[in-house]
Amino acid sequence: MRDKRLHYKTPLLQTPFHPRTSAANLHGHWAAWAGYQGATDFGDTEMEYTAVRNAVSVYDLCPMVKYEISGTQAQDYLDRLLVRSVARLPVGAVHYTVWCDDNGKVMDDGTLFRLGETEFLLCCQERHLPWLLDSAIGYDVAVREVTEDIAALSLQGPCSAQTLKAAGWDVSTLKPFRIAEVSFQDKPLRISRTGFTGDLGYEIWADPRQALALWDHLMQAGAPWGIRPIGSDALDMVRIEAGFLIAGADFVPAEQALRPDRVRSPFELGLDWLIDWEKGHFNGRRALLAERESGASEWALVGLDIAGNVSAEGAILYHGKEREAGVVTAALWSPTLKRNIALAQLRRSYLGPKSEDLWVEIYAMRELNYVKLMVPARVTQRPFFSPARRRATPPEDF
Repeated sequence: MRDKRLHYKTPLLQTPFHPRTSAANLHGHWAAWAGYQGATDFGDTEMEYTAVRNAVSVYDLCPMVKYEISGTQAQDYLDRLLVRSVARLPVGAVHYTVWCDDNGKVMDDGTLFRLGETEFLLCCQERHLPWLLDSAIGYDVAVREVTEDIAALSLQGPCSAQTLKAAGWDVSTLKPFRIAEVSFQDKPLRISRTGFTGDLGYEIWADPRQALALWDHLMQAGAPWGIRPIGSDALDMVRIEAGFLIAGADFVPAEQALRPDRVRSPFELGLDWLIDWEKGHFNGRRALLAERESGASEWALVGLDIAGNVSAEGAILYHGKEREAGVVTAALWSPTLKRNIALAQLRRSYLGPKSEDLWVEIYAMRELNYVKLMVPARVTQRPFFSPARRRATPPEDF
């Protein structure tokens, strides 16, 4: 058991798949993720991106924070915390949701798995155990962090279903956001049709003791389709194309914000469609209801098409080239779409007719000197990329 008082002396944890990911990590590129050592790339980010969009990829998902929530009042407890209706989530299904503080500001987003009538798994970016435990007072519910108890892999790409079939698991009838129970080496294995790429894909949830054998089995099964491990750099590219948000990048979690003007509500992140107003009281409902009725949202998270091919991450948005209107939170030149796209926080007053005169200030390196580019930007719909195969059941062979 690690002494939490000496956390500053503790090296980053290694996932159960580390013996395989470290051997494949040609340049030793690692970064911290939730206390774990995670690969940023395996030597060729462009080829890793291509594997997601044109073949099949595997991503080590173990560091994602996971909470087991169970008990006779688990559904009521979660309905009290989350903005989306948990009562409407059937057993064997998954949905995306967010949760807010009392002021209606987003603390985090994540996926909720309903494994049984009284058993749930909540997966997210940040750690919330003290808040979850405090919120459980008065409920017949048990909350336990199980991050280290689950070995998870994300298998994504148009050939992911074929790879799973070659591995012995035919998931052709599994619909998006549904869960299948299979077995591996005579032990239970869970496969969900979920992911963070906006493409056809699955996530595999296993016992850590199965990790290395599972990795080897998938790599062998996916070899005919060019299976490739990917790092967080390639994942960031595809999630931007899918229009997905990341806590700490596209918004500041309410618990972590030092400045009160940095937090955002579901309305300001384009996530108000998740809110179930009819399910009864939930955290932040009064503040969100007041925001809805007054139209007081100050910000909007938007997709942008930007002229040229220079990526605009971190750039400032201007109206009329003079007045600051927002900031780009994530951006890239999309290899698949051949578009310069971005996610941005835009002051809501610049939506509508004013959005026709938006400009992005980009500093581009040109032969050892930075050159300021002021290029036009246009608000556009997101997701930028949403292929039919993402929802097709059964998936077509690719």
